Amino acid sequence: MQKIVMANNRIVAPQDPSIYLRYTAVHLEIPFACPYYSTDILTPQFCRLNDRTYAAPIRVDVEYTTYLRDKTLTLREESATIGYMPIMLRSCFCVLNGKDEDELARYGECPLDPGGYFIVKGNEKVILIQEELPKNHIIIETDRKGRVTASVMSSADGIKSKTLVVMDNKKIYLDSNQFTKMIPIIVVLKAMGMESDQEVVQMLGRDPRYGDLLFLSIQECASEGIYTQQQALQYMDGKMKYPHQTTMKVLHNHFLAHVPVKNGNLRAKSIYTGVILRRMMDTVLNADTFDDKDYLGNKRLQLSGELVSLLFEIIERVSTITSGMELAINTGQFGMSRKGVSQTLSRLSYMASLGYMTRISQELEKTRKTNGPRAMHPSQWGMLCPCDTPEGELCGLTKNLALLTHITTDQEDDGPLTKLCYTLGVEDLSILSAEEVHASDSFLIMFNGSILGKHRQPQRFADNMRKLRRLSSSWDFVSIFVNQKQRCIHIASDGGRVCRPLLIADLGISRVQDHHMQELRAGHLSFDDFLRFGLIEYLDVNEENNALIASYEHEDQDDVQRSRITHIEIEPLTILGVVAGIIPYPHHNQSTRNTYQCAMGKQAMGNIAYNQLSRADSLQYLLVYAQRPLVTTKTIELVGYDKLGAGQNATVAVMSDSGYDIKDAIVFNKSSLDRGFGRCIRMKRYTVAMQKYGNNRSEKNVKPERDKDDILKKQNMQVLDKDGYAEPGLIIRDGDIYVNKKTPKNTAKSPGVTSTDRDYEDSPAIYKGDDDETTVVDRVILSSDSNDNLTIKCIIRHTRRPEVGDKFSSRHGQKGVCGTILQQEDFSFSERGICPDLVMNPHGFPSGMTVGQMLELLGGKAGASCEQFYYGSAFGEPSGNANKVEYMSYTLVKHGFNYHGKDLLYSGTLGHPLQAYIFMGPIYYQKLKHMVLDKMHARASGPRVALTRQPTGGRNSNGGLRLGEMERDCLIAHGASMVILERLLLSSDPYQAQVCRKCGLLGYYNHRLKTSFCSFCKSGENMQQLMMPYACKLLFQELTAMNVVPRLKLTEG
Repeated sequence: MQKIVMANNRIVAPQDPSIYLRYTAVHLEIPFACPYYSTDILTPQFCRLNDRTYAAPIRVDVEYTTYLRDKTLTLREESATIGYMPIMLRSCFCVLNGKDEDELARYGECPLDPGGYFIVKGNEKVILIQEELPKNHIIIETDRKGRVTASVMSSADGIKSKTLVVMDNKKIYLDSNQFTKMIPIIVVLKAMGMESDQEVVQMLGRDPRYGDLLFLSIQECASEGIYTQQQALQYMDGKMKYPHQTTMKVLHNHFLAHVPVKNGNLRAKSIYTGVILRRMMDTVLNADTFDDKDYLGNKRLQLSGELVSLLFEIIERVSTITSGMELAINTGQFGMSRKGVSQTLSRLSYMASLGYMTRISQELEKTRKTNGPRAMHPSQWGMLCPCDTPEGELCGLTKNLALLTHITTDQEDDGPLTKLCYTLGVEDLSILSAEEVHASDSFLIMFNGSILGKHRQPQRFADNMRKLRRLSSSWDFVSIFVNQKQRCIHIASDGGRVCRPLLIADLGISRVQDHHMQELRAGHLSFDDFLRFGLIEYLDVNEENNALIASYEHEDQDDVQRSRITHIEIEPLTILGVVAGIIPYPHHNQSTRNTYQCAMGKQAMGNIAYNQLSRADSLQYLLVYAQRPLVTTKTIELVGYDKLGAGQNATVAVMSDSGYDIKDAIVFNKSSLDRGFGRCIRMKRYTVAMQKYGNNRSEKNVKPERDKDDILKKQNMQVLDKDGYAEPGLIIRDGDIYVNKKTPKNTAKSPGVTSTDRDYEDSPAIYKGDDDETTVVDRVILSSDSNDNLTIKCIIRHTRRPEVGDKFSSRHGQKGVCGTILQQEDFSFSERGICPDLVMNPHGFPSGMTVGQMLELLGGKAGASCEQFYYGSAFGEPSGNANKVEYMSYTLVKHGFNYHGKDLLYSGTLGHPLQAYIFMGPIYYQKLKHMVLDKMHARASGPRVALTRQPTGGRNSNGGLRLGEMERDCLIAHGASMVILERLLLSSDPYQAQVCRKCGLLGYYNHRLKTSFCSFCKSGENMQQLMMPYACKLLFQELTAMNVVPRLKLTEG
């Protein structure tokens, strides 16, 4: 923000340049409760409840000139407010930053809340991580015409440009929007001062194949008669698109804008162009050298800080800061091109809100049927979660970060790093001849896409840089990548790169020893100390190509020698993301099942936060008796899912008990439901605002009217208290009034006239619900919004128990609906008298291949037997983070159970033992938000659309049940013509149309004369009454209005 404001810090009056305003300093303060009068701290909870924006004032020190008595005075003002900046929760400017649990509780916040989102007008908004191509990097690919192209997106000092070099018919051109046609690349090189063709060929390397590929381009330049720099500049000036531009300006400012120009010398750009040409020719000679756009090293991720800074830069020029920032974050539209950058944070479950913090959005059309961007790429290993991606059109486009992934940010100053490179033997580009650039005994050194120089001992240089990086705390995220194919070393310190920490191994032996771990457990060392001591380092995707990473420390194997191993994984479970980390034994499941669970884990009801009962969200689902899973993982403990669970440990019997468990259906035990299994609370917020009008008139709330016997005059006011608001704790039914509001009849009444009750009309807020629901008024919150209007938020609570059709799921993607609910007396029971809570169909295992669920059942049964939690972390058996099957089975045998977890069950209806042993034990089950009560819909008659006279659509508007095209086709195939007539005409939009038999056009019926009439024939003699759909009659009229006349030919039936 400081840089953006200071870049345009002086505003000069166009009529008088001596009158100016200049910003001398800018800073951001902590949020205040009231921008004008109060100095109380503004808290996020206050903003949520009062529909305010959690923002902090932007203060500037201003110097300006003014006229006073014909004299120009220079004045200064400190801490002037120019706007308000929305503040991210838990950031350094947030009031919650650094607070402990007790202080957070006083502010009404949950200590487990991850932060990372904004509060705009009471809504929680999260800015998603955006994926884009890197700046200042050469990308070689083919375009739609099959031509080889090299593109460079340059960004430096506020200048952004794109340079495109194209190979067309074996000739190479510069394709720029500054010129009317493509310019031969040899002409561009001559215009930059490289007049010798021999020097151009030498710059590409000694391989004669490069000269052959460049021959046609050189020949074309010679055919145009261009041999000198002056001739090249004249040729390019003649092709300029804009008359005010010159070729030298374009070459300096637009062509490869990130390459610095010193004293007007364009030699650095000429050499960079030579590197582009060599890369293009390498791809022609070897197709394997094309750049992969889906390779994660060729991507950069934009975090919310960078996106907000870009937004601030745009808004500062075109709009007011406060309203512009609020509108952009609230709508998700950042500028003209970017949409959907911010989204409303889902508070359905704790995992749903956590998942939003790691979500990556890609700017690609959802409808494009391209497999490349959607497919998993090998470079995503350890960086992006392989499981957590949505199903459907966004599959593979929306991704999530893995557990230990870090995204780099731009460094303030790269000067010390470049000086270090020159100190370690990098030869400066300015002292090299063209032939030395691609000499066979050296590698080019690229720093953030620019050429620093070359080094004659590349591996030694890379090793020294890595040693110094491990000793410096300020260069933890600098990447040193040796690219053997391109014969160059890429040093990267730019922002947006994805990297992750790894243990450093010397000859395959980890530097982290047991005494380090003991000090870490004791609290004497931290993760940052491990980085500072050179025990751990961050590698990005590119540098991983130079490393050999082992999952665990191990001895020599057939394919890998231990001495070649350079790094060791901290823990293999970290390749998964936060949401996939709650799955026990995911490496034993089919991959699609883990993806299903990632989607359903965000839909599971549970506890969303410690402050969930003091929140006023528009819709909340809470599980009444949420539990911690018996089989846990390390990720669950790291993210706090064990404190805010979203499920219950259910005793599951895997058996075919009846026909009601067909497919994935589940049979429930009624007594378990009576005890509270799957019971949930649905909280819905209803908001009423008291609008203010001119002349100090506003809507008001009145107490319910009673007669002389103190009986309510209207029965639908029985939930109202004496103040006219719904009383908490009372049952509210459909049609009841929960806010008794009155609105003034005349809002433009002249001032000074006293208003009476007759000047107001009733406009009560009426509750709409189902008659069979027992809903209760939970809370009534009175607050004021940003416009100081009184706002009443009435929260209605509905406690639900599971019923037939409700959706449940295990943590392994084994979803199913409740098929039936049986009495406990009819349920099978074990020898110990244990009766299962639910029965699952065993056919779900061979189709879903969820072996992890079997292991969870074993672990849960063993854990319940010995009163401890068992672990099922991903790939955790070698390290002890996942209990092995042998150990769990041994525990079961020790406590008197079967080795395989099976039990002898007795039939609840017949009483005799079942013929097979039943696999039975506890499994953590989640109740999902999809409930029959919210989806069940039917209607006989109801509202219709005014235009087409057809029934409305949708459950909320009491719409009809749509008979679609496929249903129509089935009825046609059955020959049920009368059913089609009844569904599509009689029960939809029947209309008695008047048709003229002579001209075939629609007429009308004159009710006064009680006769039909044709406007075209000017007669009513040949009229015939015909029943047709009203939408069909409307179509005919619309066609006629467009001069397309449909005519109906009638025959006698």
